[in-house]
Amino acid sequence: MTLCSMTGYGRSRRDEAQFIQQWEIRSVNGRFLDLKWKLPSWTRSFEAVFEKKVRTAAQRGRVEVSLQVLPKSGMSAGGHLDTGTAAAMLADLEAFAAARGDSFRPDYTALLSLPHLWQMESEKDEEEMAAVLEQGLSEALEDWQRARISEARALSRDIEQRISQMTEWVKKIEVRAPVIKEERFALVRERLEEALKSLNKELDEGRYLQEIVIMADKLDVSEELTRLRAHLERLGELLRDGSDAGRKLDFTLQECFREINTCGNKIQDVAVSRMVVDFKNELEKCREQVQNLE
Repeated sequence: MTLCSMTGYGRSRRDEAQFIQQWEIRSVNGRFLDLKWKLPSWTRSFEAVFEKKVRTAAQRGRVEVSLQVLPKSGMSAGGHLDTGTAAAMLADLEAFAAARGDSFRPDYTALLSLPHLWQMESEKDEEEMAAVLEQGLSEALEDWQRARISEARALSRDIEQRISQMTEWVKKIEVRAPVIKEERFALVRERLEEALKSLNKELDEGRYLQEIVIMADKLDVSEELTRLRAHLERLGELLRDGSDAGRKLDFTLQECFREINTCGNKIQDVAVSRMVVDFKNELEKCREQVQNLE
């Protein structure tokens, strides 16, 4: 499945025999799929068909779909007016106005907003109209998908560059961590010897080694760095795979935050602390980008 952005725009215009249909699709990011429709009133019965079509292309995001049907000169795109029902409605309104002593001048354009007054000649005509409009929707969806894929590629390139930078920082921390441990051990031994010397006592090597083992465990970040490297590799795989990548990317980034934060807490070193801060900054930028991916 191709990686898609939740933000995109698509449109289509089809010149039919009796009318021109114009579709527009706009979308922004969202946790769930939220469809909003702007359709001519007489096409409301087709909405279920249209929604099924859109759901084949989108899984998440706020998606606004609008349709304009422009009749050609002398032709009607919305079916035929049920003149009997319309006449009865207008007669009732006229009688109601007369009973109240009011004059009545009908607004015929208001009839356009009453979908039950507009009917196809037959069920077959309705099915054919739905199929024709669905074709226009399909073309708009294709245009929308192209826009979303194009933006997703740009976002993916940006995230991959950041992953590459973070991978380099992991390598540097892997090199620096053992050195920091040795420096810390040496510092502790030096301070203990100084303290014991002032008390005219000698260092107990056995006790010292026990404390060093405990300290080594507290300073060890090898497991965290192994998991962090695996998470970064997973991020790259998800970007390439594209299947429900948005949620998975977001979760994996949270795990990266957890591991690098632990590294920063364990390794009290200026150089590493700076890398940890920069690492978190890059992760946050990645999260912002991932919010737009489906």
